[in-house]
Amino acid sequence: MSPALIVLILSLLLGLQPVTTDLYLPALPALTEGFGATLPQAQLTLTALLLAFGISQLVWGPLSDRFGRRPVLLWGLGAYVLASVLSTLAPTMEWLIVGRVLQGAAMGAAVMCARAIVRDLYKPVDGARIMSKGLTGLGIIACTSGPLGGLLSGWAGWRMALLALSVFGAAALALVLWRFQETVKQKNPQALQPATLLRTWREILRHPTFWAYSALSAASYGGLFTVLASSSFIFIDVLGVSRPSYGLIMSTVSLTYIAGTIACRRLLPRLGVRRSVALAAGFTLTGGTLMGVFALAGLHNGWAIMLPFYLFMLAHGVHQPCSQSGAVGPFPYAAGAASALNGFLMALVSFGVGAWLGAAMDGTVRPLMYGVWFWSVMIALSAWTVVQKHGKSSEH
Repeated sequence: MSPALIVLILSLLLGLQPVTTDLYLPALPALTEGFGATLPQAQLTLTALLLAFGISQLVWGPLSDRFGRRPVLLWGLGAYVLASVLSTLAPTMEWLIVGRVLQGAAMGAAVMCARAIVRDLYKPVDGARIMSKGLTGLGIIACTSGPLGGLLSGWAGWRMALLALSVFGAAALALVLWRFQETVKQKNPQALQPATLLRTWREILRHPTFWAYSALSAASYGGLFTVLASSSFIFIDVLGVSRPSYGLIMSTVSLTYIAGTIACRRLLPRLGVRRSVALAAGFTLTGGTLMGVFALAGLHNGWAIMLPFYLFMLAHGVHQPCSQSGAVGPFPYAAGAASALNGFLMALVSFGVGAWLGAAMDGTVRPLMYGVWFWSVMIALSAWTVVQKHGKSSEH
């Protein structure tokens, strides 16, 4: 496969996650009202999806080490398309939650395999650079997802926004079916044996480099998910922004993220992975602290949220490629299992954030702003301490 094809495949596989969340967000208040559901039920359509996404990777990872990435991708993407159709046709909120759980489980195959494919083909520092290109593609997809979701839900109702997910999944499935070549050089026939699996997980979980970079990736995604899970209600219901305008606001977030991934590729050859994330963490902490100070000062408007969050997302574009490739870097022969555990931890943090927001949302902007501030501090702590201490082994 050519480098351009690899980046395209990575972009679609990684882009499945923002499509499944961002395109759906502008429709969330409308479908909540349409089903006569409560806010915690609406939050569950996101948090349950992410919990299933995290847990499923613990299964998909060893399966892909045993049978290869290609069959896991074909089964996972096929299941994603079917789950998307089920979500579109859901007659009740309960059925929608079931459909979203199945979507999350299927999505786990695509995102886990994308991270593992990078380790299959590249050494860690080169992998961070290729991952940043794939995440630039993710950013472009996310940039169009918010406005498209706003337009579809405003024009044809929230079900049309959900139907668009099945179209994207089918496109990714077609590309993998026709052009993807297996990247696992030597499959592990013992990957699914309980003793081997436990030994592999124990080896990964005892490695300080894995924990250092997983702490960074989980904290960084925790901050992003705080905004993803609460912003549609806050901007549309609290601040009175229209659905299409909200979609455009989210697209500017994605543009900032794209700029961060491009900056990541410029920083890596000059600074290396650890110094790059340390520099980015300064932007993260500045943005999060500004947001918290604005909340304390009573500046509860869109600008007080978005301007600091742009700084956060600029740094997010550095943290994610570096941390995702760094966590898997020490495990070239168990890339699927390591990718799965890293993804599980990210999803577990997101589930916790969603559960907290379900109880904390009080009709104000404070839960969003204080949540981002908290995660900014966590990101800076992990980037400046454990990554600097234990991250070196992932750079070789």
